[in-house]
Amino acid sequence: MSTQKKLFSSLFLLITFFSFSQQNQGFTVSGKVVENSGQTIPYATIIIEKTGLSVITDENGNYIFKNVPTGKHTLKISAIGFAVYKKQIEVSGNLNVSVKMETESQELESVTVLGRSSVDKVNKQAYNVTAVDAKKLHNSTLDLAHALDRVSGVRFREAGGVGSRSELSINGFSGNQIKIFIDGVPMDNFGSSFQINNIPINLADRVEVYKGVVPIWLGGDALGGAVNIVTNSKPRTYVDASYSFGSFNTFKTAINAGYTSKSGFTTEINAFQNYSDNNYWVNVETNDLETGKYYPETRVRRFHDNYHNETVIFNVGITGKKYADKLMIGFTAGQNKADIQTGARMVAVFGERYRRGNTLMPTLKYQVKDLFTKGLNVNITGNFNFGYEQTVDTVNRRYNWFGQYRQNDGPGGEAGRSLYKFKNNNGIATFNASYAIGEHHSLLINNTFNTFNRKGSDELYPESITYQQPEKLQKNILAAGYKFDYNEKWSTSLFVKNYDLSTTLTRSYNPSGNWGDVAYMELNDKSSNLGYGGASSYYLMRNVQLKASYEKTYRLPTSNEIFGDPNDNLQGNNNLKPESSNNVNLGLSYQTSFNDFNALTFDVNGIYRNSTDFIRTEFNNNQNKTVTVNQGSVKTKGIDGEIRYSYKKRFTSGINMTYQDIRNMTKYEPEQNYVSYYYKDRVPNIPYLFGNLDATVFFNDVFKKGNNLSAGYNLLYVHAYYLYWPSRGGSSGKHDIPTQFKHDLNLVYTMANGKYNIALECQNLLDNELVDNFSLQKPSRAFYLKFRYFFNKSNK
Repeated sequence: MSTQKKLFSSLFLLITFFSFSQQNQGFTVSGKVVENSGQTIPYATIIIEKTGLSVITDENGNYIFKNVPTGKHTLKISAIGFAVYKKQIEVSGNLNVSVKMETESQELESVTVLGRSSVDKVNKQAYNVTAVDAKKLHNSTLDLAHALDRVSGVRFREAGGVGSRSELSINGFSGNQIKIFIDGVPMDNFGSSFQINNIPINLADRVEVYKGVVPIWLGGDALGGAVNIVTNSKPRTYVDASYSFGSFNTFKTAINAGYTSKSGFTTEINAFQNYSDNNYWVNVETNDLETGKYYPETRVRRFHDNYHNETVIFNVGITGKKYADKLMIGFTAGQNKADIQTGARMVAVFGERYRRGNTLMPTLKYQVKDLFTKGLNVNITGNFNFGYEQTVDTVNRRYNWFGQYRQNDGPGGEAGRSLYKFKNNNGIATFNASYAIGEHHSLLINNTFNTFNRKGSDELYPESITYQQPEKLQKNILAAGYKFDYNEKWSTSLFVKNYDLSTTLTRSYNPSGNWGDVAYMELNDKSSNLGYGGASSYYLMRNVQLKASYEKTYRLPTSNEIFGDPNDNLQGNNNLKPESSNNVNLGLSYQTSFNDFNALTFDVNGIYRNSTDFIRTEFNNNQNKTVTVNQGSVKTKGIDGEIRYSYKKRFTSGINMTYQDIRNMTKYEPEQNYVSYYYKDRVPNIPYLFGNLDATVFFNDVFKKGNNLSAGYNLLYVHAYYLYWPSRGGSSGKHDIPTQFKHDLNLVYTMANGKYNIALECQNLLDNELVDNFSLQKPSRAFYLKFRYFFNKSNK
């Protein structure tokens, strides 16, 4: 804890120093920017002309200028979708100026790049970040994960269809190396009923994708990036309801609603369900159990892959008070059941095995600005999941891909007889504080605490002492940072992090040497590591931004990696060590518009990673499960870029590509005195070249004024890559995952200015074979239809 005390002491000294050193050199100009209806306008750009002063409104439409010189000035306010507004002001003291903006009436005056254009406030950060405007996808049937699959540098990898095991990969890092947050709260303990590939896109307002260095206000131990799902937190009264159905007997429902009274009383509910038979076509090799005939390649339907989940999130509290901008108590409840069709590879076929679980999680959120003193903002969250997980495997059969089976005598299971049911008793608490010291300086501190204590039993083996062994883990990540905003052109952030890990587990041994004699030895392990880094952004011109960032970071092993997860065919490895990496990111972005009709954006980012004890996933010895292991040294070099173009509000298109060279630099494997066969090989089972292309055409006032139609196309390309180490086998004997193309089409018709919406989609139009995660096949061609109703009442 000495490191934490040093961090707190340093932070206190910095606050004291800057607090006494500030001098008021002018007056403040502040206010709020709203629509005619009274709805606030977040992230509007406000400039005091001829002074070089500019700010962006916060999420509640508020803004403030400090040290404004006396005299007459002109305020210029601009926001996407609104006419530019100018107002003359005279400053002779502190001034409050609130503004009402008119909706843009002339279409050609507002040239906007549609699609994945980033929110200004997110883009201006010094970090390598892309913001996905989720609102533009609310009429689609996409979940959050598949929406992210269209972002440069990002791959969403899954083991099958709806509800299957999945992970995100960002610039070569994947799985638990990438941290996922919802409104800044880590999703580490949300359970199987609330995962990124079953959350509807309508839950999000935008999604922020950080590639590489992650800002410290997102607490945790991300190694290579993070995803922050940002919901619409503005107090409002609204209903957003949708229902979709389609191929493979797939049904999805989502209802999001909220109410805020004039007194500030607020209640919110988010409910969604997903159901699918997942009986899509796959190409496999199999034997006929009746005739014995071997089929090296045949096309069959999956027959044991039903999935459903239901989740409700309820929050109630107050907003807009002096003592609490937001104080919400909530509860998340969910359940899911998923048939298990295969093991870690498709050669293992199951017909009765399944998993199920639930989420029972109380939550607390508290946000307040200017606590005790001007500029001190505090955010506190907490949750604890009391839910359980279980794998059911009690039928002693062996299945093939035709659905045929052989019944074996006696008790048994398909992968291992089990009714093991466990609770992870997982809780997370976060504390985040920022303190603005004058116009240019701010300090930040974040602490994220995670506790895990698995308790389980198996009614088939009630006397087994195996399930009575302790499996405990605690993490605490403390971070402190300093941000210096020299002017609108240059911004720099510096930070330091301390990573603490404590685990309690047991290892079995034979105390007597006699066969079958087993005892357990309890092991307690603690480790602490110090990381650091910084990020800087500079505008060469108003529309040309340079970014650079570096960090020495650590990623602590997760509870599932250490103890295993029966629900995910994951074998535990209690010898795992924390992985560390030196990460460098460079970025350039350019935005322009011309001829009052066209707009263009260009982004390119370069990455370099030098990782030690890199944690990656491979097959276990039997190849029926996966296990995570440390790879001594891995180096990653890569580049990703995106170009987007739009013509008025009639057409938008974009293309992005990612190349990443991920090499094993472990020259000598443990206990070997010769050079590894895989030295300088590409790390297997990770795509190294992939990209997306999309185009959308918009038609306004179709059939009736206020009714609009759009037609879109999306192409996903993934280049071939090796399933195993490239040095294994001969030139004709390597196992690879072939090049893949996925074509998607969509039609969206909106009525009454977006109140009623209908969407028709075709995914994997050409019915190409798509594979991922150890060559597990993903869905064949599918069609979906979605109906959506949206109502929003502004709170004046």
